[in-house]
Parts: sequence; structure tokens; C-alpha cells
Amino acid sequence: MPVRLDGLLHFSSKKPKKYIFVSGGVLSGLGKGATAASIGVLLKEQGYSVTNLKCENYLNLDSGNINPIEHGDVFLCEDGLEADLDLGTYERFLNQEVGFKNFVTMGQIYSTVIEKAKNLEYEGATVDAIPYIPEEIIRRIRETIDGYDIILIELGGTAGEYQNIVYYEAYRLMKQTLPDDVILVHVTYFPTPSHISEMKSKPTQLSVKNLQAMGIQPDFIVGRAESDIDDKRKEKVAYFCNMHKEDVISNPNVKSIYQIPLLFHQQNFDKRILQKLKLPVKKTQLKTWQELVKKIKTEKKNKISIAIIAKYIATGDYELQDSYTSLLESLKHASWAEDVGLDIVFINAEALQNKNSQALKDLRRVDGIIVPIGWGKRGVEGKIDAIQYARENKIPYLGLCYGMQLASVEFARNIVGLEGAHTKEVDEKTPYPIIHDIPFEKKYQRIKGVGASMRLGAYDCVLKPGTLAHEIYSKHKAFKNKKQNLISERHRHRYEFNNEYRKVLAEKGFVFSGTSPDDFFVEMIELPRQDHPFFLATQAHPEYKSKPLNPHPIYVEYLKAVQKHAQAKTKKQK
Repeated sequence: MPVRLDGLLHFSSKKPKKYIFVSGGVLSGLGKGATAASIGVLLKEQGYSVTNLKCENYLNLDSGNINPIEHGDVFLCEDGLEADLDLGTYERFLNQEVGFKNFVTMGQIYSTVIEKAKNLEYEGATVDAIPYIPEEIIRRIRETIDGYDIILIELGGTAGEYQNIVYYEAYRLMKQTLPDDVILVHVTYFPTPSHISEMKSKPTQLSVKNLQAMGIQPDFIVGRAESDIDDKRKEKVAYFCNMHKEDVISNPNVKSIYQIPLLFHQQNFDKRILQKLKLPVKKTQLKTWQELVKKIKTEKKNKISIAIIAKYIATGDYELQDSYTSLLESLKHASWAEDVGLDIVFINAEALQNKNSQALKDLRRVDGIIVPIGWGKRGVEGKIDAIQYARENKIPYLGLCYGMQLASVEFARNIVGLEGAHTKEVDEKTPYPIIHDIPFEKKYQRIKGVGASMRLGAYDCVLKPGTLAHEIYSKHKAFKNKKQNLISERHRHRYEFNNEYRKVLAEKGFVFSGTSPDDFFVEMIELPRQDHPFFLATQAHPEYKSKPLNPHPIYVEYLKAVQKHAQAKTKKQK
């Protein structure tokens, strides 16, 4: 059956749409997302409107149910999409929201094609994977680019995997139909084995060979390496891969991923992309990014230590930080704004339950404590112990989602005296269910499936005047509606504070500083400032809205409190 590309690709717009595919080779985790986002930054600076699309290989319909140790931090979008962490990179770099239209999984594609076949939308045809799956991919690309000049399409996985062949087939068909409007950027790895101390290009050559076997010739190679790729390696790759040497772009390890747009610009990457796409090029200065990078690279006079009480950090013999990417980025954004160095100390929540552990020693030396997102009972008592330690020792505390729920449990147990108080997520039979299930209704949560339904996306919250939370949003002019004391933050949770316990906790000094407009959900809690210098927790996830050029107010003010605590501690020790 002939592929119906004309109807899929041609727009009524006079200005042709441009498509940049970003693929990967050799190994995963090279930074295709950062590469795509950085190209997007450069093209926006050139005056073009840009959007992104991430194409995942897995059959899951979104990233919500995937173990964060396996696939990294789930990025929560404004519209409620639970996506791959690369969508967070797009938002932070391009300073524009992404959502459902910017994210595709193989599960979505196959589900759609099967549903169309069931509904006889293919008019009785034999529905084979090719061309129908690539056609559906192309349709999604077309939907996403609508309203933009250029789309960056990041292909998950690496070239040569059977799972993503149909994505490459979609590229091949588009390139064949729109040769001047479609290009491919291939991100590969140039290792430097320690025993020979020489950068090797053979893995890149073999990866390109995989592309060529599919009828694809890359337009650019972005080489990830420990250091700059030298001319000899560029010449060798250009020769064996049928390319120009100038189209082999060096992307060495850098202190911060926010340096990448400047690195690419120095190599005229943006200029060569536009030339291949037959688009006008203008001079750009990238002043904002230069100032940001200068701030990042400047040696900080003061340094603070913050403990993240974590549970998603181990995979085999290795310790990962990808499970907390958005949180770490938010802390970095705030640290650059405050010109302070960060020492992030990951503390395994389970280890805190051992009173003689190194984890407990680490907790006692830090200047601030954060209990972030989490699910299930593993490590819960360690998290509660850390919250108690922060409260009793007046260490600046920030609770995020589970960190708010467990702060409520800790207060109920140790201040109110409700022995056995807990969250029903952990203990269904607790005599005092401080935290319980969100009602299983569309009014309160998004119904995805058994065990997967939850409150997702941006929701409004009313802040109580006179509280720390209200003061923070007021100071940074971050209200959605100041007259109504209204803010908006993103949510991703399945349990909530049990309103039956509001009164008894409030009587003991617990402050409910933020609630949903209908007063049904507790959104923010804190301790009175006469009792604690900074003890704030939110059911929401402010980390998902922080940007390098616009850090979130909560993280900025939290770091200020941590600095103040660190200075007081140093002064006392002297």
C-alpha cells in the first residue's frame, strides 16, 4: 500500500516547516535531550519558533509507572503528563511549557493504530507495522509542529535497536519526501580508554554504519567525549562516514549542561544547521546564556551542605542521581541566584534507621534537610527520623510531596501524641490515618487505572496571609492572583492529608498555610517561625517549574535560610 505522506506533511502555510531529528548511538545517557534543547536555544536566538518531541521506545503509555531507578526522574508537565526527564530539559532550556503533544511512546503509537484498525479507519486494509506505524509517528510530528517553524524530534534509545526501527523509518520517509526540510543529528560517543590514552572513533563509525544500513545518512555527528574531539578524529569520521569535517561537532564534558549552547555556537553549529535547512542566518550574541554560564563557573566564596533523604539512588553496585534530576536542577538554579556553593549529600533513608550508621553522622553535619518525593513503605521510618531531627534541632527543612505527608505524621506522633499515627499508604490499619487516599473520583484525580490514578498537573492553592509560604510568594511576585492569594503548582500524588486531623494538629501549633480553593486539599504546611526558622512542606512539586534564568522562589528562600543557619553554626563553633 502506498504511503500517504503528502497529506501528512504538507501544510497550507507559505513558510515550510523544518524537522530536525536527534538520534543516539553507541550507548544511552549521552545527552540527546541536552543536545536537542541546546540546538533549540540557538534556533530561538536566531528568531525561529521551536518546539520539541520526545519519542520513547517502551510500550508504557507514559513514564508514570516506571521505576525511577530504571528510567530516571519522571518529569511532570503543566497538563498532567508524566514524562521522561528530557521534557524537563526542554522546558528549562527553552523556557516554554511542554506536555502531552510533546511526548510519544511506542505504546501510544501501537495503541492508536490498533484502535483505528478496530474502528475500520483503514478501510479493510491489512495493517502491517510498516507503513502504518511510521505514518502514525509522522502524524504526531505534524500535530506537534503546528504553530511552530522548527521541531526537534529526539529518538529514544540507540541506533541498531529493534525497538526503535520504526522511528528511523519515519525519518527516512520524511527525508525522501522533504529533502530540504529534514535533517538528522546523530549523537555518539568517542571513548578514551585509560590503558592507551587515545580517543577512539571506531564506535562512532560503527554506529553510523547502523544508520546507513537503514538507508540513512546523518547530516551531523555530535561527539560526546571526555575532552574536545581533535581534528584527526574529525577527519577520520568525516572520511569513513561520508561527511564534511565541519559537520562533526565536539561536545566534551563540561561543568554544566547550560554551557552546551555556547559550545555549539562557537563551532557554528547553528549556522550550518540553518544553511542545510535553507533558512536565513543572522548574527547572535547569546548574552543571557553567557551571563548565566559565567555565574555558574564563578568560584563561590560560601558553601552550604544539604541532605536529600533519598530512596531511589542505588542500581546494583552504582549510585545514581537521575531519580532526583528536577530537584537537583532547582537547587542549582537557586544557588546561582544566591551565589553560594552547594554540597549535596544523598542519605539513604533506610540506613538512617541504623543508629550507628554513617548516614546518621552525615545527617548531623549538614546545614539543611530535604525529604523529596517517594512512594511506598521502604525507608519511611528513616525519613520520619530525619524530619524529627530537623524539627528538634531547628535545621532548615523542606518537604516535597511525601516530605509534607511524613512531616504531618511526625508532628502527629511526637507533638500531638497520636501513637501509631501513619499514612495509609504504609499502614492500612493505623489508628490515626493522618494521610489517606484521595477519593476515587474524576473531580479529585485523574483516573488512569487501578493503582495508577492520582492528582496530576497544575492545581491552584490559596495561601494564608502572615505565613512563611505567603511571604515567599509575595516577595517574589509569584502569585497567580495576588488579590485572591492564589498560586499554582504542579501535583503528582495518590494520597492526601486527612482533614479530620486538621484541628488537633493546629491546636498544637501546626500551620496549614495553603489549601485548595475549595478547602478540600491541604497544600502547604509549616511551623511557626518563633518555633523554627524555616520548616516548610508542600504537597506540590515546585521543582518542576524552576528555570535556570528564573529559579523557583521556594528554593531561593530555602537556600537563604540554609545559609543563615550555616553562618550561625560556624560562628558558634568559633
